[in-house]
Amino acid sequence: MDKLQPPLTGKEIKDLKVLASFTSVYCRQHHAGPREVLQTGNPGLLLGRYPVCPECRDFLDYAIERRLRCPLEPKPICKHCTVHCYRPGHREKVREIMRFSGKYLLKRGRLDLLWHYFF
Repeated sequence: MDKLQPPLTGKEIKDLKVLASFTSVYCRQHHAGPREVLQTGNPGLLLGRYPVCPECRDFLDYAIERRLRCPLEPKPICKHCTVHCYRPGHREKVREIMRFSGKYLLKRGRLDLLWHYFF
């Protein structure tokens, strides 16, 4: 984390944890092979509960970096942002992950995620 970068807010940490959780669910259902937990350089962002394969780890590293480097203040939720900083392939990937994992978790009783889904 850069010295010029302010610490993450509670909302930003929650958004990144939701992304890591959804990516982990997607990975578990779509990719075989060994999974490892994501290590971040930010002590406020603990993502050890979300193991992912190397491909999904690369995606998640990219997504977290983009979120941390967002120049807008206050940082909006990415789906409501007017400036999209993801590369085109990554935008489609995050949509695919969110769409699949959201439906998957809602079908299994995670109704608390409805709030994040709609807002």
